[in-house]
Amino acid sequence: MNTLNIVLVEPEIPQNTGNIARTCAVTGARLHLIEPLGFVIDDKKLKHAGLDYWKYLDITIYKNLEDFFRKNNGKYFFFSTKAQHIFTKVEYPDNAYLFFGKESKGLPEKLLFDNPDTTVRIPMMDEARSLNLSNSVAIAAYEVLRQWDYPDLLCSGELRDFKWSDHNNIF
Repeated sequence: MNTLNIVLVEPEIPQNTGNIARTCAVTGARLHLIEPLGFVIDDKKLKHAGLDYWKYLDITIYKNLEDFFRKNNGKYFFFSTKAQHIFTKVEYPDNAYLFFGKESKGLPEKLLFDNPDTTVRIPMMDEARSLNLSNSVAIAAYEVLRQWDYPDLLCSGELRDFKWSDHNNIF
């Protein structure tokens, strides 16, 4: 089984973190939150964005980046608009950690400077500041899962109220 880790460094907006929690829950990714957080975990907006998916979530909270690095080991990838490498040009190994910074400032520049080969960006228009954090996490997570051929994920579905044999009767 492959393990994908999403790391949010000092997230500020509860709705974004709630949406990211839901993405983690439906993909089986682990969520790591680095304090300080811009909200409390029981924030109504956070819970609402994650809806009823919290029971499926594997979440860990850390006091700071040093606490996180002391307790975790794997291949780290840092997502930033300041990166030189495109995120789809990278191979993500098992136990990959995808780092995302706070909405207002991104990741600490020292972290990016110290890790130029694993700092990646999602391409966007030059005039645009950045994508929404929860959208960026979803894009990144699904690229990793695509590379891994979507392990343990249901890749097909079925219609509930419609039979393909009835298709001529609806028009």
